[in-house]
Amino acid sequence: MRRYGNLYEKICDLENLNLALYKVSKGRRYYGDILQYKDALEENLINLQGELINKTYTPSPYRTFTLYEPKKRIIYVSPIKDRIVHHAIMNIVEPIWNSFFIYDSYACRINKGTHAGVTRTVEFLRRSQQEWGKVYCLKCDVTKFFPSINHHIMLRIIAQKIKCKETMWLFNRIVFNNTFDRDDPESKNMPIGNLISQWGANLYLNELDQYIKHVLKVKYYIRYMDDFLIFNGDHKELHRLKREISLFLNSHLKLNLNPKSDIYPVSRGIDFLGYRIWHNNILLRKSSLIRATKRFKRFSKAYKEGLINLSDVRCSLSSWLGHCQHANVKRGANLCLKYLILSGKISQTTC
Repeated sequence: MRRYGNLYEKICDLENLNLALYKVSKGRRYYGDILQYKDALEENLINLQGELINKTYTPSPYRTFTLYEPKKRIIYVSPIKDRIVHHAIMNIVEPIWNSFFIYDSYACRINKGTHAGVTRTVEFLRRSQQEWGKVYCLKCDVTKFFPSINHHIMLRIIAQKIKCKETMWLFNRIVFNNTFDRDDPESKNMPIGNLISQWGANLYLNELDQYIKHVLKVKYYIRYMDDFLIFNGDHKELHRLKREISLFLNSHLKLNLNPKSDIYPVSRGIDFLGYRIWHNNILLRKSSLIRATKRFKRFSKAYKEGLINLSDVRCSLSSWLGHCQHANVKRGANLCLKYLILSGKISQTTC
């Protein structure tokens, strides 16, 4: 496998740091921390470049908050300077890592994402049903995936692709940050919300992808972060694959399959990427509609109290309607929208 060197100078290049700042600012240019950083933009970027070149750069502690939907998760937010460094790294490293991924890995990558994953799942369902008639699905995810990622294994995987010592020094600083113990072989947890964590997690499970495709020779396999599907006409074969995958995750990556990972006929529909998917139909999850209803009720109350403006509502609504457009959910979506009441009038927006 080819390893890439001479990357650090490109990462530290002032033009690359400017591009990283642009990406960090996209959609957030009026945020307080970004405006403050731009007040002394040239000085800040030159100082950051100096820290990187002289290897005095030290990531700052994360700010954390908790999300409770769809499940409880701790989100880690880096200060703007660190976010610029993350983007500067990925501007250079992303094309390299992307070349290692299998076609059917859909997280983080350009021209992939959830909707492309849904389209591919429908294609796999149709092709597998043509091949076998009755088809079964093995649906899996990893137990507490991000908190379980081992830092030393993560860096070892990165080092298999990158031989640039300075770049590996920078990855080491970011992966361990100030929170984790470099001397602890069991040191783990990749913070959700960190760009390096998102791409690193995808690279971490690329090891599983390669094993499934090239050792287990699985034909119909698709993954989005730690959620993945395998289709086969023989449920006994899927049970065998599940055992092999569980052993590989545990022995090579120190991860565990979720005990709820299941094998079932595809006629039940595939619960994946926020949708319920059949070969001829796509619906939103019932839980998604319930969450949308609750969110619209909150919007209505916040708008009435003057806590949010119309543009805030419109932005969130447009995103949700875009999600709906990929499914057959007109009736369910319109029922949710009845709870979006602005200025005492029911919103007339429909799917």
